[in-house]
Amino acid sequence: MLASGLAHVLQGHSVFPEMTVAENVLLGGYTLTDKAVRAERAEFVRTLFPVVGERWTSLAGLLSGGQQKQVELARSLMVQPKVVLLDEPSMGLDPKATATVFEQIVRMRAAGTAVLLVEQNARRALETADVGCVLDLGKVHMSGPAPELLADPRLGELYLGGRPIGPAREDKHADRSARG
Repeated sequence: MLASGLAHVLQGHSVFPEMTVAENVLLGGYTLTDKAVRAERAEFVRTLFPVVGERWTSLAGLLSGGQQKQVELARSLMVQPKVVLLDEPSMGLDPKATATVFEQIVRMRAAGTAVLLVEQNARRALETADVGCVLDLGKVHMSGPAPELLADPRLGELYLGGRPIGPAREDKHADRSARG
C-alpha cells in the first residue's frame, strides 16, 4: 500500500503505547532508506502536528485520545503518500479532540495530501470535504459537492429525522446533533 502512495489510519487507536511518540511516528517511515529524507519528513510532521513535536519523547500511551490520533496522522504522512485513507478519525473522541483532529485533516489537505475519509459525523466530514458520498445501509443515497450535500434537506431526513444538517451552528450542541 505504501509503495502505491496510499497510507491508512485505522479506526480507533493504533499507537504502540509502550513506545515514544517519536518511535511511533518514525515507524511510518520504515521504508525510507535515506536518513536525511527520513529526518526531513519527521521535521515536517512535527511542524504540521505541533502536539507531536511537543510530546516527541513521551510515551504514546500517556497521550489523550485526540493526541494519539494526531500521532497516527503524523505517522501516515512519513512516506509522503498521495492519499491517506482515514477510517472514523473521530471515533471515541470528545468534541474538543474531534475539532482538533478535523483541523489537522484540513492542514493535511492544505499540505498537499488527498484524504479519503469515512466518518459517522456527517456534518464534520462534509465541512472538511470537497466531495461527499452519503451511504445508508451500504447503499449510496447522495453524492456530490460537499457544500451542496450540506444544504440538501434529504441529508437531514437520512440522519436527523427530517431536520436539515446545514453548516454547524454556533451553539454548544451543534456537534451532537450531527451524529448519525
